[in-house]
Amino acid sequence: MSDPYPTMPGSSPGKKPSLIKRLLSRVRREPENREGIVTVLDAARARNLIDTNAYSMLKGALAVSDMAAVEIMVPRAQMDMLDVNVPLKNLVPRILEMAHSRFPVFDESRDNLIGIFMTKDLLRYVLNPSLTLRDLTRPAVFIPESKRVNVLLQEFRQQRNHIAIVIDEHGGVTGLVTLEDVLEQIVGAIEDEFDDSEQTIFADGLQTWRVMATTEVDTLNEALACSLPEGDYETIGGWFAHTLGRIPKRGDRLQLNHMQFEVLRADTRRALWIRIRKLPDTQSTSSTSSTGSSTPSLTVPSTASSSD
Repeated sequence: MSDPYPTMPGSSPGKKPSLIKRLLSRVRREPENREGIVTVLDAARARNLIDTNAYSMLKGALAVSDMAAVEIMVPRAQMDMLDVNVPLKNLVPRILEMAHSRFPVFDESRDNLIGIFMTKDLLRYVLNPSLTLRDLTRPAVFIPESKRVNVLLQEFRQQRNHIAIVIDEHGGVTGLVTLEDVLEQIVGAIEDEFDDSEQTIFADGLQTWRVMATTEVDTLNEALACSLPEGDYETIGGWFAHTLGRIPKRGDRLQLNHMQFEVLRADTRRALWIRIRKLPDTQSTSSTSSTGSSTPSLTVPSTASSSD
């Protein structure tokens, strides 16, 4: 029969540990499963042994091992793709407007994805205008929907790759995952080169702006002459969520008077970036209530922005 009180370090063989040592051995027991690790993290956070950022990252690192690529991917319907048969000079305005660093490329049909175009290769096109999109398209990396996110992160690092195309069991494209998508599951939202500690509204072309969702409604109304109404929210992201009645998703659009609002980036909790475009008066389709206030109209586009 096994000894119910095994010898503890520092104890003499054959001698039962004291009650205090037995209690300490239970208190100091190492976690036996993931739930135990989370409990330890919760206790450490409650005692201020780790700060909120470290706590969130540690929990995020634990969570990714249970997540599959299909859970964090940008769905196929929201992928911005380029047709390899379209002259590159005709695609440049769209590439600049979308502002992604990488684009999936298809041949004739969106189901026939042939590779990835990197925006930085436009510099090669500038030096040699005879190059076509096909010449500049690089091989794509394909992964199954069931690929574990932590394994994918390791492969991204080893292969120095930043984007993978997700396919189903029949080989059909179902979405894409970027390195940024994976890292955001661990560290939270990662802002891009438009970020600024003070500035939150950026000109993004003629009558078009790229706006951080944390921009206050009053600031936006004053800067762009918008007419977002007051409500139980303070930011444009809050207005978007309030109007939709749910957490905004990438590709969601609202139109208010002569302004169109489109979510460019979002995570599972909130919108991150919103594009605002001023429309000609003939395209203003907002409805007006009997009180005279404008009611935003919701547009569900066939395609929307993919990850940068």
